Amino acid sequence: MSNGDVHEHYKEVAADYDKHWNYRPGYVEWMSTRLTETLSLSTTDRMADVGCGTGLFAREIARAVSPEQPILCIDPSRAMLHAMGEPPPAGLTPIEALAEDIAEESTALPYEQLDAIWLKESVHHLADPGRTLAGLARRLSPGGRLLVVMLPKTIEYPLFASALRHFEELQPDPKDIADHLTAAGLDTRITHVQHELRIGRDRYLEMVRGRYMSLLSDFDDTALEAGIEEMRAAHPEEELVFPDRFAFIIGVRRHAHITAARGCAT
Repeated sequence: MSNGDVHEHYKEVAADYDKHWNYRPGYVEWMSTRLTETLSLSTTDRMADVGCGTGLFAREIARAVSPEQPILCIDPSRAMLHAMGEPPPAGLTPIEALAEDIAEESTALPYEQLDAIWLKESVHHLADPGRTLAGLARRLSPGGRLLVVMLPKTIEYPLFASALRHFEELQPDPKDIADHLTAAGLDTRITHVQHELRIGRDRYLEMVRGRYMSLLSDFDDTALEAGIEEMRAAHPEEELVFPDRFAFIIGVRRHAHITAARGCAT
């Protein structure tokens, strides 16, 4: 999916994005807590959510952590940022920019350095993840943390078969992302967390019809409806139960100088 297609996708889904991603009561709080714990966030941290969408998780983190300085909510989609509300929620500052703009310092930020940066399920949109992650690493303060949250190469979602195959074609390998963070001079580790999802089948089918995952935008209406019928036949149960497993890849800047050269990638 090209950058233009990605932007068009998020423009179309912005209004219903929070509804689609808030699978069940407690899900956003659960994920936000995992982010907060993994990054060891504190009230004094200067934070950025890169690829924040509507700020769904940043809002919860701001509520729980009460940062002294607003969380920077960075996303290239004006429609998604607009869906945060006007004015934006307390503790959040929306910034319309690509991750690449932040990495290359072509977009000014209110903080010279950041103590915590996270990308939740957005790394697959990076054209050159090695270069961009290295640039983000350079924006960390000493001891700063960069966290990439992503799905594994294969998932157990109750999607139709061609959508699952397409996901595997598009999804980076978490090990490769970890290698990029290491190459950027960060001390890196991977952990995994899993959340059991329970969602009504009809609601999930509507989420698929609404193309809640960006990869679904690569299917036209006819192909998508055929896929939904395939899912309906494969899952006659009223409630779908499936694991949502994530790789948490965190890199920590231990030294005052990031040794990776600009544009370095593995």
